Amino acid sequence: MAAPATEPVTPFFEMAGRALSGDPVMLRGFLAVLGAFSVRLIVAGLILAVTLWIARRLGALAEKALERLPHHQHPADKTLAVFVSTLVKYIVIAVGLVAVLQQLGVQATSILAVLGAASLAIGLALQGTLGNVAAGVMILLLRPYRAGDLVELNGRQGRVAGMDLFNTKLMGYDGLTVYLPNGKVFADMIVNISQAGRRRIELTFGVDYEDDLDLALDLLKEIAAAEPRVLQDPAPWAKVTALGDSAVTVMLRCWTKPQDYLNTGFDLTKQVKETFEARGLSFPYPHQVSIERSEARPDRVD
Repeated sequence: MAAPATEPVTPFFEMAGRALSGDPVMLRGFLAVLGAFSVRLIVAGLILAVTLWIARRLGALAEKALERLPHHQHPADKTLAVFVSTLVKYIVIAVGLVAVLQQLGVQATSILAVLGAASLAIGLALQGTLGNVAAGVMILLLRPYRAGDLVELNGRQGRVAGMDLFNTKLMGYDGLTVYLPNGKVFADMIVNISQAGRRRIELTFGVDYEDDLDLALDLLKEIAAAEPRVLQDPAPWAKVTALGDSAVTVMLRCWTKPQDYLNTGFDLTKQVKETFEARGLSFPYPHQVSIERSEARPDRVD
């Protein structure tokens, strides 16, 4: 017995044309196909609406959860919360769109393959930028510095004026604004000057071997104690640290706030010089001595 021949599937638009021309069989078939497609379309719309609602809810929950963490207490910390919230939204929407396409009868496998290949190409082209984004996320999570901190990044010192997922904005002591890529910042040593709340000043001076060393050390401590910007805890420290060729080296160590470090050190140096000279202590410095040698020539004997 021969197998029945398979009838070709009538295209949708041809079916619609024959149905509109008055063919009752085609009209019923067209209405059945249209009804099934309408149901699929309604279900797809519901899936899309639910997806968008879930995306907004999960994004808001993720943002609130990150903002409630103990180390997120600065306005700049909202950058990470907004980034994670947006990422969660897009992931949920992408999953929902795949479900919508499958509901409409579109094969999502080929579309996902094309999107995967495109994502790989874009990732390779923007690997430096994506590296900065990844480093920015780690910086915002670990918080080695915050906006307003005095830091040293990639050999540059200054105050952090702002940060995002790509760059860190640094205001240098020389008034220059430096934008440092987060990838280089995170891969190098980060020095936070402000985090401890204090910074140590070390000043060295040379006094004459004939001077009173105990007096010099006492004067260093008194000068540091009289300076209002010097912290008294830890107490100022002064010791003899070296015996040089022409001077005895004494050192003063004291602590101050990071923002007062430079000016306090400069003012202490000036005050030490004036006080030492007023109390009879001298600062040896190299002298150049010229010696004239006169030698009498012996008489020439023929």
